[in-house]
Amino acid sequence: MNFTRWSARLPGTQRRAAAQTDTTVDPDRRGDGSVPAARAEQLTDEVPPVPAVPAIDGLPVRDVLDRVPALVALVHGPDHRLAYVNDAYVAAFGARDLGARAREALPELDEPGLFPLLDQVQRSGRPRTLKSRKAPDGRSYTFTCTPVTESHNGDGRGVLVFATDVTDHAEAATRLRASERRQRETAVTLQRSLLPQELEEPDDLRVAATYHPGGTEAAVGGDWYDVITLGGGRTALVIGDVMGRGVRAAAVMGQLRTAVRAYARLDLPPHEVLQLLDGLATEIDANQIATCVYAIHDPNEGRLVYASAGHLPILVRDEQGAVQRADEPTGPPLGTGGWIHASGAIPLAPGSTAVLYTDGLVERRNEDLDEGIAALERALSGATGSPQVICDRLVRSAGVTPDHDDDVAVLVLQHPARKGAEAELFRNAALDLLGGVEAAPRARAFASGVLTSWRFPADLHDLGVLATSELVANSLQHGTPPMRLRLRRTDRRLTIEVTDGDDHLPRRRRAEPGDESGRGIAIVATIASNWGSRRTPGGGKAVWCEFVLPKQ
Repeated sequence: MNFTRWSARLPGTQRRAAAQTDTTVDPDRRGDGSVPAARAEQLTDEVPPVPAVPAIDGLPVRDVLDRVPALVALVHGPDHRLAYVNDAYVAAFGARDLGARAREALPELDEPGLFPLLDQVQRSGRPRTLKSRKAPDGRSYTFTCTPVTESHNGDGRGVLVFATDVTDHAEAATRLRASERRQRETAVTLQRSLLPQELEEPDDLRVAATYHPGGTEAAVGGDWYDVITLGGGRTALVIGDVMGRGVRAAAVMGQLRTAVRAYARLDLPPHEVLQLLDGLATEIDANQIATCVYAIHDPNEGRLVYASAGHLPILVRDEQGAVQRADEPTGPPLGTGGWIHASGAIPLAPGSTAVLYTDGLVERRNEDLDEGIAALERALSGATGSPQVICDRLVRSAGVTPDHDDDVAVLVLQHPARKGAEAELFRNAALDLLGGVEAAPRARAFASGVLTSWRFPADLHDLGVLATSELVANSLQHGTPPMRLRLRRTDRRLTIEVTDGDDHLPRRRRAEPGDESGRGIAIVATIASNWGSRRTPGGGKAVWCEFVLPKQ
């Protein structure tokens, strides 16, 4: 059987033969510039004799194939009958019956999926390769199937199967993939450890968040989110994205998230928090920038006050399904410096849902960013259910998969529309403090009546009235009009707040035995579960305290 026909022309052979023939010079041509006979003879002596080159057609092909370390088999005909296997094949899988169909004679080729490939090669007349397939002997091979002509007139076709042992390479690749998988798991664990393990649960909001690491390589990202209860019923919500990937981005993210929690405790307006973060980001790494949105929800105002440092707009869906985009104001990313950030507001009425997210959710290489945000708006418009359900729906609608090339962080918050018995657990009452010293007894009477109507136990009623008296007295003595008393209850706590027009924040201090004042805030801090103060946006301040309600 003739596997193939070979021929070769060796460069220079014919030229050397011609040179040897030309050593006999015609005497009649000596005058026309030809080389003299003596010199021609000298040149001929300098050319080494050319050894005889055997014709490739004469090489014993079968002997060559028998000695090849790779596995070789030849099948022929439409039913792939076995015509030949070399010694390496026999050593690997044992002797085979020539003339039998390949499916019976070579069952070890079934598991790697060679039989459909044989049909393809025979029909197309083109070679095909299967890389690194495991055979029943436990070793891995790369199989190459090449069509061959079995006779000179081309009336029969066969397929030469050539299998190279690549077990060492396959095992090395498996170890490498396992190492990369462990590194990625470690990186994702690091990333998740820098995010909040459990979100704080505000009284007036329902919140949920999700994080999906991007890509398959072991490179953590810089996406983060957080929910921070500020006291007095207010909640801070933050989401950000440090540009780039790797441990450095994650380290910067961890420092910024920690700083946000520290600055949030100061109860500053959103734009002031971003100003502080901007300076800190520059100190951490001048070459690393980050985008961020910081927002505050106050249940008494029914809106979300926010500031943005180059981040994507907040989306708010109302109870009817209409989606509003909070576009302005937006400043440059953190770490750029020299920019005065500003705060904006967007309504968040009962029944509304707000979504904060990073660019991995909406940014695609082949799409404009506005198209991604518009698609997210459409998905949010039809999304209902709990915040976690909405998170999952938005991620699915954006086509985020495990091999997504960018990190994705989503934070969803709902301001529920409470009705019936649940609404009775969320109540508000307010009183404008007019006049002079007579405002204090009027405030105590008002607080007593409200707490009685809310059916608080006697001890909590008395503590609430005492705290109201001290806060109002402090405002009357140190504050300026307008003054207002507000009482608010949720299913978890009672909040008492007094606002006035003076922006000087009170502080707790030790009063001397002879002092006639200076004990009010100390009393409030002693009897209340928590207390605090903040400056209000329009000027002035608010001083508040909280009492945790007994569980029913």
